[in-house]
Amino acid sequence: MIGAEADDRTAKAVRSGDKLLPSLGILLVTGGLILLGWFAYLWFKPVPAPYHYQLVAEGDSQKFGKMDLSGWPELKLSEYKVWADGVDKPIAELVTAKHPDGAPVLIYWKNSTNEVLYNFDRKPSELSTLATVIKRHAPADSLILTWWDTSRQIKLLTGMDTLFTSHLNEPLSIPATWLDQKEAIQAYEDQFWGSKASAKEREQFKKFSQALASPAEEGAKKLRELVGDRETYVIVHVTDLYKLGFMYPDKLGVAYQNFPMTGNMHGMINQMKVQMKENEFDTYTLQSLSDSEIRAFFLSDKSSSETLLARMLPFVDKKAPVELGAAQLIYQQGGYWVYKLP
Repeated sequence: MIGAEADDRTAKAVRSGDKLLPSLGILLVTGGLILLGWFAYLWFKPVPAPYHYQLVAEGDSQKFGKMDLSGWPELKLSEYKVWADGVDKPIAELVTAKHPDGAPVLIYWKNSTNEVLYNFDRKPSELSTLATVIKRHAPADSLILTWWDTSRQIKLLTGMDTLFTSHLNEPLSIPATWLDQKEAIQAYEDQFWGSKASAKEREQFKKFSQALASPAEEGAKKLRELVGDRETYVIVHVTDLYKLGFMYPDKLGVAYQNFPMTGNMHGMINQMKVQMKENEFDTYTLQSLSDSEIRAFFLSDKSSSETLLARMLPFVDKKAPVELGAAQLIYQQGGYWVYKLP
């Protein structure tokens, strides 16, 4: 009897083992798949951008008086601080503006670092004055052709038709230490600005920038080919120099330096002449940043000075913009120069 019972228990144990082994196999396989899935998630998980925008204030144009947008009471303005990983204070600040149902548009940027970061400072009052003049005098069916960031600002403030409407983020001016996170930065920017450019718009912007980097007459012809027969007004800003040089360094060599406004104009001009001589620059132009600071943009050689963009801006010892035959100068406000394309 004892032997029979033992045999029976052994048989049950074997049958239980037959069930247990497949179960263990399934658990091991499942565990392996989970681990593989986890490693795959870690491998393909998007790397976050090395900075973020922190909202600090919202309101209308009355609350943000320094933006000089009192003529646009319908706009909602938002102020942000830019925080970078590992830095204990904001690296920049910005202000956006938008219509109630629209996407935000950058209208003000203030860099607090020594590196070129994202954009250049501009005077808000110059933009609002420019927009008022365009809205008052430009034909309603005409086209505005300018750098993508200015395009979005003009579109927001005037409702005019602009060739570029998306936040293209070109060129992407970031510190060298962030280059490995370029894709994460682009994704963060697209999400923040609520703007995804089409391949067609990016190609059009490429042609536009290439035209500005071409010799003046050739560049003007390329712009006309880009827009067709429409009445077109081209707007350039002095800060476009650095952005274009960043994209095409072989065609436009650009450097810049800020100088304090001390009241000694002769001393400041002498400093610029020293920079010209020491670096063998060809010429320079100026941008007023505030009552206490000015920025000089230097061009590296003669060929840079002969590009369309350089010819559309006032450079020392060069032909004045009014003498440009490729386009007709019709208005100037601060760092903005407006031309009618023949």
